[in-house]
Amino acid sequence: MSYTIKELPDGERPREKAKKYGISKLTDEELIAIVLRTGTNHQSAKDVAIAISSKVEGIKNLEKESIESLKKINGIGEVKAITLFAALELGKRLISNDYIDKSKINGAKDVYFLYENFSTLQQEILHAVFLNSKNQVIHSKTLFKGTINQSVVHPREIFKEAVKYAAVKIILIHNHPSGNASPSREDYTFTRKIERCSEMMDIPLVDHIIIGRKEYFSFYENKLYNLVNGED
Repeated sequence: MSYTIKELPDGERPREKAKKYGISKLTDEELIAIVLRTGTNHQSAKDVAIAISSKVEGIKNLEKESIESLKKINGIGEVKAITLFAALELGKRLISNDYIDKSKINGAKDVYFLYENFSTLQQEILHAVFLNSKNQVIHSKTLFKGTINQSVVHPREIFKEAVKYAAVKIILIHNHPSGNASPSREDYTFTRKIERCSEMMDIPLVDHIIIGRKEYFSFYENKLYNLVNGED
Protein backbone atom coordinates (compact mmCIF):
# COMPACT_ATOMS: atom_id res chain seq x y z
CA MET A 1 0.00 0.00 0.00
CA SER A 2 1.35 3.44 -0.91
CA TYR A 3 1.84 6.27 1.53
CA THR A 4 -0.56 9.13 0.71
CA ILE A 5 -0.53 12.86 1.29
CA LYS A 6 -3.44 12.44 3.71
CA GLU A 7 -1.11 10.62 6.08
CA LEU A 8 1.13 13.67 6.42
CA PRO A 9 0.63 16.05 9.37
CA ASP A 10 -1.94 18.75 8.56
CA GLY A 11 0.67 21.48 8.21
CA GLU A 12 2.58 19.47 5.61
CA ARG A 13 -0.34 18.52 3.37
CA PRO A 14 -0.08 20.43 0.06
CA ARG A 15 -3.83 20.35 -0.60
CA GLU A 16 -4.64 21.75 2.84
CA LYS A 17 -2.00 24.44 2.37
CA ALA A 18 -3.44 25.30 -1.05
CA LYS A 19 -6.95 25.66 0.36
CA LYS A 20 -5.77 27.82 3.24
CA TYR A 21 -3.23 30.05 1.48
CA GLY A 22 -3.82 29.61 -2.25
CA ILE A 23 -2.18 27.38 -4.84
CA SER A 24 0.45 30.01 -5.63
CA LYS A 25 1.92 29.61 -2.13
CA LEU A 26 2.91 25.99 -2.72
CA THR A 27 6.52 25.04 -3.38
CA ASP A 28 7.51 23.23 -6.57
CA GLU A 29 7.74 19.98 -4.63
CA GLU A 30 4.27 20.44 -3.15
CA LEU A 31 2.78 21.03 -6.60
CA ILE A 32 4.46 17.88 -7.90
CA ALA A 33 3.17 15.95 -4.89
CA ILE A 34 -0.41 16.96 -5.70
CA VAL A 35 0.04 15.75 -9.28
CA LEU A 36 1.52 12.43 -8.06
CA ARG A 37 -1.21 11.91 -5.42
CA THR A 38 0.51 8.91 -3.78
CA GLY A 39 3.99 7.81 -2.83
CA THR A 40 5.34 4.38 -1.87
CA ASN A 41 5.15 2.11 1.15
CA HIS A 42 7.91 4.09 2.81
CA GLN A 43 7.67 7.52 1.18
CA SER A 44 4.92 10.11 0.95
CA ALA A 45 4.09 11.74 -2.36
CA LYS A 46 5.94 14.79 -1.07
CA ASP A 47 9.07 12.73 -0.46
CA VAL A 48 8.92 11.39 -4.00
CA ALA A 49 8.39 14.93 -5.31
CA ILE A 50 11.50 16.08 -3.45
CA ALA A 51 13.45 13.19 -5.00
CA ILE A 52 12.30 14.24 -8.48
CA SER A 53 13.23 17.88 -7.91
CA SER A 54 16.64 16.84 -6.60
CA LYS A 55 17.35 14.57 -9.56
CA VAL A 56 16.44 17.13 -12.22
CA GLU A 57 17.91 20.05 -10.23
CA GLY A 58 14.70 22.07 -10.33
CA ILE A 59 11.44 21.76 -12.25
CA LYS A 60 12.67 23.99 -15.08
CA ASN A 61 14.84 21.05 -16.12
CA LEU A 62 12.02 18.52 -15.93
CA GLU A 63 11.23 18.62 -19.64
CA LYS A 64 14.80 17.57 -20.40
CA GLU A 65 14.00 14.22 -18.82
CA SER A 66 12.20 11.30 -20.41
CA ILE A 67 9.53 8.94 -19.15
CA GLU A 68 12.17 6.23 -18.84
CA SER A 69 14.57 8.43 -16.85
CA LEU A 70 11.83 9.42 -14.39
CA LYS A 71 10.83 5.78 -13.94
CA LYS A 72 14.26 5.18 -12.41
CA ILE A 73 13.18 7.24 -9.39
CA ASN A 74 11.68 5.15 -6.60
CA GLY A 75 7.93 5.73 -6.54
CA ILE A 76 7.60 6.80 -10.18
CA GLY A 77 6.02 4.40 -12.62
CA GLU A 78 4.97 4.98 -16.20
CA VAL A 79 1.55 6.41 -15.29
CA LYS A 80 2.98 8.98 -12.88
CA ALA A 81 5.75 9.94 -15.31
CA ILE A 82 3.21 10.52 -18.09
CA THR A 83 0.97 12.47 -15.69
CA LEU A 84 3.86 14.76 -14.80
CA PHE A 85 4.72 15.44 -18.43
CA ALA A 86 1.04 16.08 -19.19
CA ALA A 87 0.91 18.70 -16.42
CA LEU A 88 4.12 20.26 -17.75
CA GLU A 89 2.72 20.42 -21.29
CA LEU A 90 -0.46 22.13 -20.08
CA GLY A 91 1.64 24.78 -18.38
CA LYS A 92 3.73 25.33 -21.51
CA ARG A 93 0.63 25.70 -23.68
CA LEU A 94 -0.96 28.10 -21.23
CA ILE A 95 2.07 30.37 -21.34
CA SER A 96 3.18 30.18 -24.93
CA ASN A 97 0.08 29.82 -27.08
CA ASP A 98 -3.18 31.63 -27.68
CA TYR A 99 -4.36 31.04 -24.10
CA ILE A 100 -2.61 34.27 -23.13
CA ASP A 101 -4.88 36.37 -25.38
CA LYS A 102 -5.82 39.73 -23.87
CA SER A 103 -2.84 39.74 -21.50
CA LYS A 104 -1.65 43.34 -21.42
CA ILE A 105 2.01 43.97 -22.23
CA ASN A 106 3.48 47.01 -20.49
CA GLY A 107 7.10 46.25 -21.21
CA ALA A 108 9.81 43.66 -21.73
CA LYS A 109 9.49 42.35 -18.17
CA ASP A 110 5.89 41.33 -18.85
CA VAL A 111 7.01 39.44 -21.95
CA TYR A 112 9.79 37.73 -20.01
CA PHE A 113 7.33 36.70 -17.29
CA LEU A 114 4.98 35.16 -19.87
CA TYR A 115 7.70 33.40 -21.87
CA GLU A 116 10.38 32.60 -19.29
CA ASN A 117 9.83 28.92 -20.01
CA PHE A 118 11.53 29.42 -23.38
CA SER A 119 14.81 29.47 -21.45
CA THR A 120 14.56 25.70 -20.94
CA LEU A 121 14.20 24.85 -24.63
CA GLN A 122 17.12 23.04 -26.22
CA GLN A 123 16.35 24.38 -29.69
CA GLU A 124 16.24 28.02 -30.75
CA ILE A 125 12.78 29.27 -31.73
CA LEU A 126 11.26 32.50 -33.01
CA HIS A 127 7.95 33.47 -31.45
CA ALA A 128 5.80 36.45 -32.42
CA VAL A 129 3.32 38.26 -30.18
CA PHE A 130 0.67 40.40 -31.85
CA LEU A 131 -0.91 43.31 -29.99
CA ASN A 132 -3.93 45.58 -30.38
CA SER A 133 -3.89 49.34 -29.77
CA LYS A 134 -4.24 48.77 -26.01
CA ASN A 135 -1.11 46.57 -25.92
CA GLN A 136 -3.24 43.50 -25.31
CA VAL A 137 -2.14 40.18 -26.80
CA ILE A 138 -4.56 39.15 -29.52
CA HIS A 139 -2.49 36.31 -30.96
CA SER A 140 0.89 34.64 -30.53
CA LYS A 141 2.62 31.96 -32.54
CA THR A 142 5.93 30.14 -32.83
CA LEU A 143 6.97 30.81 -36.42
CA PHE A 144 10.30 29.07 -36.70
CA LYS A 145 12.49 26.50 -34.95
CA GLY A 146 16.23 26.50 -35.56
CA THR A 147 19.03 29.06 -35.74
CA ILE A 148 17.51 32.50 -36.19
CA ASN A 149 18.97 34.58 -39.00
CA GLN A 150 17.66 36.74 -41.81
CA SER A 151 18.30 34.14 -44.49
CA VAL A 152 15.99 31.47 -43.06
CA VAL A 153 13.22 33.50 -41.40
CA HIS A 154 11.18 35.36 -43.97
CA PRO A 155 9.30 38.52 -42.85
CA ARG A 156 6.32 37.31 -44.89
CA GLU A 157 5.45 34.73 -42.23
CA ILE A 158 5.46 37.34 -39.49
CA PHE A 159 3.36 39.95 -41.29
CA LYS A 160 0.94 37.41 -42.73
CA GLU A 161 -0.06 36.58 -39.15
CA ALA A 162 -0.16 40.27 -38.20
CA VAL A 163 -2.54 41.12 -41.03
CA LYS A 164 -4.67 38.03 -40.42
CA TYR A 165 -5.34 39.07 -36.81
CA ALA A 166 -5.45 42.83 -37.49
CA ALA A 167 -2.50 43.43 -35.20
CA VAL A 168 -1.39 46.99 -34.52
CA LYS A 169 2.02 46.12 -33.06
CA ILE A 170 4.43 43.19 -33.02
CA ILE A 171 6.89 41.86 -30.44
CA LEU A 172 9.40 39.21 -31.46
CA ILE A 173 10.86 36.76 -28.97
CA HIS A 174 13.54 34.16 -29.37
CA ASN A 175 15.63 32.10 -27.01
CA HIS A 176 19.33 31.39 -26.72
CA PRO A 177 19.72 27.76 -25.57
CA SER A 178 23.22 28.65 -24.35
CA GLY A 179 21.57 30.70 -21.60
CA ASN A 180 23.38 33.90 -22.58
CA ALA A 181 20.79 36.47 -23.69
CA SER A 182 23.31 38.84 -25.31
CA PRO A 183 22.39 39.47 -28.97
CA SER A 184 24.63 38.18 -31.72
CA ARG A 185 25.51 40.12 -34.84
CA GLU A 186 22.95 38.00 -36.68
CA ASP A 187 20.33 39.09 -34.14
CA TYR A 188 21.07 42.74 -34.90
CA THR A 189 20.89 42.16 -38.65
CA PHE A 190 17.68 40.15 -38.42
CA THR A 191 16.01 42.75 -36.19
CA ARG A 192 16.98 45.55 -38.56
CA LYS A 193 15.45 43.67 -41.47
CA ILE A 194 12.16 43.05 -39.67
CA GLU A 195 11.91 46.63 -38.44
CA ARG A 196 12.35 47.96 -41.96
CA CYS A 197 9.55 45.70 -43.12
CA SER A 198 7.39 46.79 -40.19
CA GLU A 199 7.78 50.42 -41.25
CA MET A 200 6.64 49.60 -44.78
CA MET A 201 3.67 47.60 -43.45
CA ASP A 202 2.85 50.29 -40.88
CA ILE A 203 2.74 47.63 -38.16
CA PRO A 204 5.51 48.67 -35.75
CA LEU A 205 7.98 46.20 -34.32
CA VAL A 206 7.97 47.52 -30.76
CA ASP A 207 10.61 45.17 -29.36
CA HIS A 208 12.72 42.10 -29.99
CA ILE A 209 13.41 40.18 -26.79
CA ILE A 210 15.97 37.44 -26.33
CA ILE A 211 15.29 34.95 -23.53
CA GLY A 212 18.30 33.45 -21.72
CA ARG A 213 18.75 31.51 -18.52
CA LYS A 214 17.36 33.75 -15.75
CA GLU A 215 17.87 36.81 -17.92
CA TYR A 216 16.54 38.56 -20.98
CA PHE A 217 17.72 41.17 -23.47
CA SER A 218 15.39 43.82 -24.89
CA PHE A 219 16.39 45.83 -27.94
CA TYR A 220 14.00 48.57 -26.85
CA GLU A 221 15.19 48.77 -23.23
CA ASN A 222 18.80 48.85 -24.37
CA LYS A 223 18.04 51.67 -26.82
CA LEU A 224 19.49 49.74 -29.74
CA TYR A 225 17.04 50.88 -32.33
CA ASN A 226 19.75 53.15 -33.78
CA LEU A 227 21.57 49.96 -34.67
CA VAL A 228 18.36 48.49 -35.97
CA ASN A 229 17.85 51.51 -38.18
CA GLY A 230 21.27 50.98 -39.69
CA GLU A 231 23.30 53.60 -37.80
CA ASP A 232 25.99 51.13 -36.83
